[in-house]
Amino acid sequence: MNPTASMTLPSADTPLYNHPLPDIEQWLITKGCQQDKTELHCWYLDQPDWKAELILDIDQLTVRYFEFGERARAVQRSFKYSLSRQDIEDAIFAGP
Repeated sequence: MNPTASMTLPSADTPLYNHPLPDIEQWLITKGCQQDKTELHCWYLDQPDWKAELILDIDQLTVRYFEFGERARAVQRSFKYSLSRQDIEDAIFAGP
């Protein structure tokens, strides 16, 4: 059995830096993200209206949105791990 499958996440108002890495990875999986097989700190999200690449950096989570709107463009945003998981989730998954 996968040990991360039974983990319970800290409360949503907990800063992301207080989440163990396996919890963050499980959270991303439950939100529909897929981990890069070779670059394990990179995750991908494919939504109907946009796509995103999430990068777990040392001190922040960086999101690059692409394939949205009328023109081919990209938007990048960074979120410090000191923000709550709920705030980061609301910002990331709302899209570009």
